[in-house]
Amino acid sequence: MEERRKPLGMKNYGHIAHLPGSRMGPGDHSCELGQARIATVNARDRHDHVIVQEKLDGTNVGVARVDGVLYPLVRVGYVADTSPFEQHWRFAQWVYANQDRFLAVLRDGERLVGEWLMQAHGTRYQLEHEPFVAFDLMFDIERARYDDLITRLKQNDFVTPMVIHRGGPLSIEAAMKMLNTYGFHGASDQVEGAVWRVERNELTNPGKDGKRRWIVDFLVKYVRHDKQDGIYLPEISGKEPVWNWR
Repeated sequence: MEERRKPLGMKNYGHIAHLPGSRMGPGDHSCELGQARIATVNARDRHDHVIVQEKLDGTNVGVARVDGVLYPLVRVGYVADTSPFEQHWRFAQWVYANQDRFLAVLRDGERLVGEWLMQAHGTRYQLEHEPFVAFDLMFDIERARYDDLITRLKQNDFVTPMVIHRGGPLSIEAAMKMLNTYGFHGASDQVEGAVWRVERNELTNPGKDGKRRWIVDFLVKYVRHDKQDGIYLPEISGKEPVWNWR
């Protein structure tokens, strides 16, 4: 196995903060109460825009383009084919088999982040699409707007998490009702939860020229309280792996 390395010198992706009432695991953290209110109750003003998507239950991965070279990454930033886990080796193989698609999307220094659903963690899926689901386009720690992400992806047939709401705030109860039991990605166990993406049309020079620009202000998530993490992983279940896709 190759020596482990981080091509970005940093993590591929951090952890999204949890809304009040969301089930948290080790290393997770709660969002600020003000963020929870903006996402689920009252926007600050007309310059807030909330996008709510189904939360998927796989392993976090990404594909970075550095000096023209593609690097499949695991969450902490290591190259995927140096991982001790088969699902990560298979992700690396899949990326190289689809490298033309990634090269068409990514500019140098960018990475496409998503969920790799090949192996069941705490939710089984009967996938009707490929196992990589993209949800963020990033440069360093900056996120592209949702519409910019979709514009980049649409000509290369990448899958993204189902959007269940766009506009003002959406309550947790309403989001889970929209997702129903199994969501929209073929889950055969109860859907895990949802992610709120709050974008804001902010002033570039407050008090001066009045010009604005759209940014991704913050993300928050809700995981149902009875969700059990990783129950299908061999290291937890003591059983054989469960594969959603081979």
